Amino acid sequence: MKKSALLFIVSILSGFLYSQVLTNPFQSYDLSIECERGKIFGTLLIPNTKAPFPVALLISGSGPTDRDGNQPNMKNNSLRYLAENLTRQGIATLRYDKRLIGQSKTGQRESDIRFEDYIDDAKKWISRLKQDARFSKVIVIGHSEGSLIGMIAARDAKADMFISIAGVSKPADGVILEQTKGLPTHLYNETIAILDSLRKGKTVSHVNPNLAALFRPSVQPYMISWMKYDPSKEIQQLRIPILIIQGTADIQVGVDHARQLAASAPRAELKIIENMNHVLKIVEGDRNKNVATYMNPNLPISDELVKAITDFVKNNESRYIH
Repeated sequence: MKKSALLFIVSILSGFLYSQVLTNPFQSYDLSIECERGKIFGTLLIPNTKAPFPVALLISGSGPTDRDGNQPNMKNNSLRYLAENLTRQGIATLRYDKRLIGQSKTGQRESDIRFEDYIDDAKKWISRLKQDARFSKVIVIGHSEGSLIGMIAARDAKADMFISIAGVSKPADGVILEQTKGLPTHLYNETIAILDSLRKGKTVSHVNPNLAALFRPSVQPYMISWMKYDPSKEIQQLRIPILIIQGTADIQVGVDHARQLAASAPRAELKIIENMNHVLKIVEGDRNKNVATYMNPNLPISDELVKAITDFVKNNESRYIH
C-alpha cells in the first residue's frame, strides 16, 4: 500500500475516533462520601451540555442491590440504564452502592445497619450535589425501598423534586405480610408471629430455616428500624414537586400502592406505565417471563419511564414549592 493511501486511511480513522469522543453524550466520574465507618462510592454522569443542568440522585431498592440495580446472580442493569438514559436527556445522575454492597465496604456487619443509616447517606449525597454549581436542581429518585429512603432524605436535605418508582405505601411489616401470603399456612403464621415480635422491638433468635433468608437474626435489627416508617405519612411532609411512577406488570409492588401514595400527596403527579415490571423492563406474558427479565442485562428499560421523568423534571425546573 502506498504511504499516501495509508495516511489517508489513518486520517479517516483518527477523525472518526475524535468525533466519537466529541459526541459521547456524557462523562463519567467516580465519587465518594464519608460515613462513620468508611466510604460510600458512586458514579456521577455529566451530560455534554452547558451547565447548569439538573441532577438526579438514584437510590436503589432493598437487599444487596448495587448502584446499577443488580444483585448477586441477578444482573439486569436497570438503574445503570436509567442513569444513562436520563443523562442523555440532559439530566446529570448520581447512583451509588449502599453500605456493605459493591464498592462500599464500610467495615460494618449486617447487624450494625439501621434504616436511618441509609437515610443519612442519601442526605449526604444530596448536600454534596447541592453544593456543586454545575447543578440547577437536585432531584431524588427512589426505587422500591429507596422510595421511602428518598422521600425522607429529600425532605430533610431540602431537595428540589422527588420521584418514587415502585414505592410501597405501607410500613415494611404490612408489605412483607402482603408479599408472603402465598406461603404455606404454617410458614405464613410464623411470619405473622415474627413480625409481631419485631414490631415490639424484640428480635427472634430461632427462625424456621425456610424463613431464614427473610428473617435471619443479623437483619432483624434493621427490620425493626425500617418498620417504624409509614410511606403514606412521610410523603405528606414533602413540599416539593412529586412524581409517583408504577408499572402494571410489577409482581412485587402493586398499582394500589402508587394510588395510595398519590392520595396521600394530592399535589403529586401519578404515572402508571403499562407492562413495566419491578426492574423497569417492559414485559408481556406469565410470571416466568417476568422473572426472566431480572436476569437479562440486554433488555432495555421502559422508554415511557425515561420520558415521564424527563418531562417532569424539565416542567418543574423553574418551580420550587416552599
